[in-house]
Amino acid sequence: MTTKPKRLLLLDTPSLYFRAFYGVPESVTAPDGTPVNAVRGLIDMIARLVQDRSPDRLVCCMDADWRPAFRVEALPSYKAHRVADDGGDQTPDALEAQLPVIDAVLDAFGLARAGVPGYEADDVIGTLAVRGAADGPVDIVTGDRDLFQLVDDAGPVSVLYTARGIRNLQVMGEAEVAAKYGIPGRGYGDYATLRGDPSDGLPGVPGVGDKTAAALITRFGSVDGILAALDAGTTDGFPAGARKRMEAAREYLASAETVVRVVTDIDAPELAKLDDRLPSEPRDAEALVELADTWNLSSPVNRLLNALSR
Repeated sequence: MTTKPKRLLLLDTPSLYFRAFYGVPESVTAPDGTPVNAVRGLIDMIARLVQDRSPDRLVCCMDADWRPAFRVEALPSYKAHRVADDGGDQTPDALEAQLPVIDAVLDAFGLARAGVPGYEADDVIGTLAVRGAADGPVDIVTGDRDLFQLVDDAGPVSVLYTARGIRNLQVMGEAEVAAKYGIPGRGYGDYATLRGDPSDGLPGVPGVGDKTAAALITRFGSVDGILAALDAGTTDGFPAGARKRMEAAREYLASAETVVRVVTDIDAPELAKLDDRLPSEPRDAEALVELADTWNLSSPVNRLLNALSR
């Protein structure tokens, strides 16, 4: 008897609660006046995703370290512009106050929540995507294009990109990435390394824009392929001036590879025994009722309960 493949939904939770925080007015508050816009928005997003995607498994992936030491060591500019005066990140106070509530609500529902010290949510997603694809299709929900590097039609692993909202998700597989960026479908990480990404403090190779980056990745397949061509003295396939720029950027390319590449092989106890089964009822109904009453969450909590019970 053939076992039915089980669909896994991996949530880039920080991406979603930031989107909720800026998308839902801060005037949405608890009875004591505390903003709960991010909490309510995130719960509603999960309810919509469960209803529309019908996953069998779901993990809320978290940042245990938003700026990991191994990435900063490789490239000190990595997210440096986001560092606050106290050395932490620049999460707004009104959002920071909601994060413990988010954790408590997810736990009361019994939704799997996973973060690993020293790693970002992206790395947790990468590891769980590779591992989870053995049991069925994997959908990654994010507003972060860096995760396009994980698409894999053979998995299959797809990204549900939230740029247009949860109701208008863009399903990105290898064909969609190739069509949008003019690169091999699994080449987004190498493409981003060359082009750069100011939002992450990734400078890119000076003088190399979208078109040149796409041409180089299409011709040589990866940053490693470009470096191998440089070592071999190859001149064919380099757009005008690009070979010289690549030679000058060797040190950056070696460092950026560590920064851009999502980790897919985390070996940590936090992931070893993770129960990612989607619950049909809350793990702690009493705690959930108390949280809903305290934080004015009854409506979104009921919507998620209804979605889970179907």
